[in-house]
Amino acid sequence: MGILGMLFYTATSFLLLAIVFGALEKAFPARKNQAVFRPAWLTDFLFFAGQYLIFGVVVLWFLTWFEGAMDAIVPTGFRAAVASQPWWLQALEVILLSDFLIYWGHRLQHRYDFLWRFHAVHHSAEHLDWLAAHREHPLDSIYSLTLINLPAFALGFPVETLAGLIAFRGVRAIYIHSNVRLPIGPIRALIGAPELHHWHHTKERVNANYANLSPIMDVLFGTYHCPPHEPEELGINQPYPKGYIGQLLHPFRKQK
Repeated sequence: MGILGMLFYTATSFLLLAIVFGALEKAFPARKNQAVFRPAWLTDFLFFAGQYLIFGVVVLWFLTWFEGAMDAIVPTGFRAAVASQPWWLQALEVILLSDFLIYWGHRLQHRYDFLWRFHAVHHSAEHLDWLAAHREHPLDSIYSLTLINLPAFALGFPVETLAGLIAFRGVRAIYIHSNVRLPIGPIRALIGAPELHHWHHTKERVNANYANLSPIMDVLFGTYHCPPHEPEELGINQPYPKGYIGQLLHPFRKQK
């Protein structure tokens, strides 16, 4: 894809997401007084553009390389045994294993300083909406996507086969960050909801809601947390650069 093609793809994606999630945020707002062009909107827009135009290509290249590395490690007999199973069982195994890995990988991001310094970029957002979902350091993205796709690569699923699942996870990530609260009641414990992830981003640091596709892992490991109201403040309790370049470089600076 050439530069013009990438620009068209980025602009089209932005418009489609803005229309769909903008409508949801207008119809079912979690924070009713939050403006569309809220503080740090430009920073998150630059993260969106950087992800689509630059770092998305780098991440895809890394995943393709990682897939090849796994091909050289995993025994062919193991993969043949997996391939002999029904497709629905293979899909279930991939989803459950990837959710298990990313759940614990996510908890490690909040526990260990080296991982946190990159993950903190994402948590520095003080306002959540569909655009804020894209505030993510590229190295943090590589870490998360490696864990998410590790089971699929180990079982022998190529990147091309996983494209639909990767896209679905991406849209879901945007949804759970959106300024939306749908009236779905207790089933949020099964299918998830933005309010769960909003509490994960609270400034109070409640250490909860680490799961990816479904909150089942949080329920199983005792980290499910969903009060009936929105958290008062979002963000992190440490000084952090506000601009795009500053946030990209901050994890590499000496930590005090």
